[in-house]
Order: sequence, then C-alpha cells, then structure tokens
Amino acid sequence: MKCLFLYNPNSGAGTIEKKLGYICRTLKKKYEQVDAVATVSGDDMTQKARQGAAEYDAIVFSGGDGSFNRVLQGIGNSGVHLGYLPAGTANDVAKSLCIPKNIKRALKIVTDGCVKNLDCMLVNGSHYCMYIAAAGAFTQVTYSTPQKYKRALGKLAYAIEGLKNNMKLDVFPVRITCGDRTIEDSAVFLFVLNGRSVAGFPVNRDASMADGLLETAVVRQAHKPNLRQKIGAYFSMAALFLRGVKVRRRNIETLYGKKVEICTRDDVVWDFDGEEGIRGNITVETLEGHVKMFVPKRKMV
Repeated sequence: MKCLFLYNPNSGAGTIEKKLGYICRTLKKKYEQVDAVATVSGDDMTQKARQGAAEYDAIVFSGGDGSFNRVLQGIGNSGVHLGYLPAGTANDVAKSLCIPKNIKRALKIVTDGCVKNLDCMLVNGSHYCMYIAAAGAFTQVTYSTPQKYKRALGKLAYAIEGLKNNMKLDVFPVRITCGDRTIEDSAVFLFVLNGRSVAGFPVNRDASMADGLLETAVVRQAHKPNLRQKIGAYFSMAALFLRGVKVRRRNIETLYGKKVEICTRDDVVWDFDGEEGIRGNITVETLEGHVKMFVPKRKMV
C-alpha cells in the first residue's frame, strides 16, 4: 500500500518540517511506500492532492483548516483515505474530530485508528467545504491575517486583526431557506456548519460530522442600526460563540437541515474553512459519507 504525505512548511511554525523524518518512519510501519512532498501554496496543495488521489491508497497531510479545504478540493470523489496532522492556528476540523495537535498522538490515529465516512458540504454544486461556510463580521480574519503574525502570536493574531478591521459590523440582506422555513431580514453574521468548533470555540458541541445535518445560525440586525442595536449585535455574537447554537436570544436564529439556500448581495464574501471563497448567493447541501478519514477509535465524531 502507498501513502502520500503532504505538508505546508509554513504551518505550525515549521514544526512539521523539523519532524519529517519521524513522520515518514512512523507511516512506514503501516504503508510499504511513503512519499513526502512539500507544497508551496494552497493551489499547489490542491493539485498535489488531486494527483495523489489517483496514485496512492492514502493521503496524510498537515496544515490548518485552510489546508484541509485545499486537500478536499483536490481529492474530489476519489474515495482515497485521509489522515490529518493539525498544524494550524485554530484547527477547528481537528477539534471536531478529536484529533490532537500533538504529532505523535495524531500519527497514532493514522496507524491505529479507524476509517470513518464523514460528511462534508457542497457549495453551489462545485466547491467542497469540510466544516463551515460563513459571511459577515470577523470572518475575513482567517485569511487576511498575515502568516508571520499567526506563527508568532497564534489565535491572538486573529483577535488583533479583527479589532483593527472588523469593528464596524457591516449589515447585509439575507433570505435563508432551509426545509419549510424561510427567514428574510438583515444580518451582521451567519454561518452554515458541519462541525463542532469555530475559531476554537465549541459552538456546536452536540453536533456530528456523520449525521447528515447542517446547522445554520444567523445574527440578525436592523438595516440601519442605532448604537444600542450595534452593541446588542456584539453581545449576541459573543453569546453565540460562548454558549453555542442553542443559545436563546431575540436576534439569533438557528435552522437545521440537509440543504440551505442563502440569497444576499453580490459583494458579500464567503469564508470556506478559513479560505476566501465566492461572493453572493450560495446553496449548501450535505454530501453524506463523502470523506473517508482516519479518526480515533471509540470517539464520537
């Protein structure tokens, strides 16, 4: 059996590259052939994952949530087995799947864990997301924060970037349809989620990546908010992240289903797994069991 190891040298302060020999030796206990390949960009990781999916039995990769998204685009419908060594800043996918950041323990899941069929999301019929599609306040910090600051400051770099550039809380119109429910209003933030963790917070702690369902949460706002309404939006966002999607606040709506359609302005930018995505209207649907991945035994994912 053959294994391809892909890694982003810029993730995890270079830790992965320093331990490359150990990683390959460990993987060779399971696979007859292990080839390690560094990537130079997100597009390069997607391309190498696409090539690897046609040639290897498994692809093990390291990086953050954005790297996970890039690999997901590459493997398509191949069904290749995936192993993940989280080395990013927030590592929300890893938190949702109980995969530790410790390299030795994460490798043990690849060598001794089990393969499970996990759900992912398909956006507008062409783009895959593993755990989140989000728009509005603070969502751009994951891809606008300079890499050098993320390596030096970790999640604190996101907080600084957010305070610098995202305090205005721009309001945008939305029409959200999920099942037999439709919400038409203005919003400052919304996400469609297939996981438990967002920015390191367990906002959806009871969720599963193998239940076929998506959770959508929207923080509503007046079209032209006054000061009190603006302050209220900050408190509602804090409540959503600290208390989760089941929080009860007048301006937070939560919807559940296998498919959600969201209509909004053409200039509204979507964040897909920490990567800058498309603009405007999106349709998100669940692809049940699409991702075949090594996960811990006896852990609910």
